[in-house]
Amino acid sequence: MGARVKNILQAKGHAVYSISPDTTVYEALEVLVNRNVGALLVTDGEQVLGIFSERDYARRVILKGRSSRETQIREIMTENPITMSEDASIEDCMVKMTDKHIRHLPITDDKGRLVGVVSIGDLVKFIIDEQRSIIQSLEGYINGTHH
Repeated sequence: MGARVKNILQAKGHAVYSISPDTTVYEALEVLVNRNVGALLVTDGEQVLGIFSERDYARRVILKGRSSRETQIREIMTENPITMSEDASIEDCMVKMTDKHIRHLPITDDKGRLVGVVSIGDLVKFIIDEQRSIIQSLEGYINGTHH
């Protein structure tokens, strides 16, 4: 059994940055910048209504000539975002993100509750770190320093 998404969340943390659907696009952009993230979940209490990303902003606000100070997130968010289980493999998440052209993936537990968000960057970093560790172990084995 390979690495699971929960391994990434254990390392990066379970923080989920969210906004309400009546937040203005401008306010949401401020949160993106202040939190240094590329997407925010749109929630109403525990319920995930959608996701708002930099891509949504570029495509649905700027290119449509809308005002970021007057447009509410509910008007431009991506509704019903694709989610994955924390028990999903890293590979399955990468395939899903690649197939659907998404960069952020909300992660749920076995009861369907939101437990975190991973980005394509998180997945790539995890794989690189894992491969680096394997290479170091193999080099140690070859050099006779492996215990």
